[in-house]
Amino acid sequence: MPEHTTLRLGSTAPDFQADTSNGPISFHEFVGNSWAVIFSHPDDFTPVCTTELGAFAKLEPEFAKRGVKLIGLSANNTDSHKAWIKDIDEVTGSKLTFPIIADPERKVAHLYDMIDYQDATNVDDKGVQLTIRSVFIIDPKKKIRLILSYPASTGRNTAEVLRVVDSLQTGDKHRVTTPINWVPGDDVIVHPSVSNEEAKTLFPKFRIIKPYLRLTPLELSEQK
Repeated sequence: MPEHTTLRLGSTAPDFQADTSNGPISFHEFVGNSWAVIFSHPDDFTPVCTTELGAFAKLEPEFAKRGVKLIGLSANNTDSHKAWIKDIDEVTGSKLTFPIIADPERKVAHLYDMIDYQDATNVDDKGVQLTIRSVFIIDPKKKIRLILSYPASTGRNTAEVLRVVDSLQTGDKHRVTTPINWVPGDDVIVHPSVSNEEAKTLFPKFRIIKPYLRLTPLELSEQK
C-alpha cells in the first residue's frame, strides 16, 4: 500500500503534475491566486459520478463569481474522460468545461488520501482500489480549508460545497463565523477574538445572546 500524506485543515495542499481532460497541469499553478475545489470520483461512466459532475458543471458560474476554480479527478485516462464528458452533458444538460484529472495509477488519490479502505470491493478490473468521493476546498494561499469524504455509493451536495465557500470567504473578510445552516443574508456570529467594544464599531447592530454567542446582520453589499 503506497504511503500517503496526512492532510488536515490548514495543511498546504500538495502540489502535483497531472494530465487532465483539458491538458497537463501543475496544480499550484492551476490554482494561482484563486480558490479551488478539487473533488474525486471512483470511476468514469458510473451513475452517481455522472450526476455529480453534471451538477458541478451547472453550478460552475456561481463558483466562478466567488473566484473559485473547479477540478475533478477520476481513476481513468484522459481519452476516457473526454468521452465521458459527452455523456455527462447529454444526460444532465450541462456543459462541462473544467478539467478532470486522469489518475489511473492513483498517484494523486494517494497523495490526498482519497482511497477507499472501507469497501474492499471498490476496485477496478485490475484489482486496484478506486477513489472515494473526497472534496477539498483550497484557498489562494494553497491551504486546505475543508475536507469532506463520502462513500462511493453516496452522491454529494453541490449546494453545500458552495455554502461552505461562502462561509469561509465571509469569515475571512469580516472576522465572523457562521451558525448552523447559515446561508448568505442570515445573521452571523461575531468572532470570539472581537471584543464587545470593538464589535460596536465593526457591527453596530450586533446583539448579545450569551456572553459567548453574539449575532449580527451583515448587509448583502458587505458580503460580496
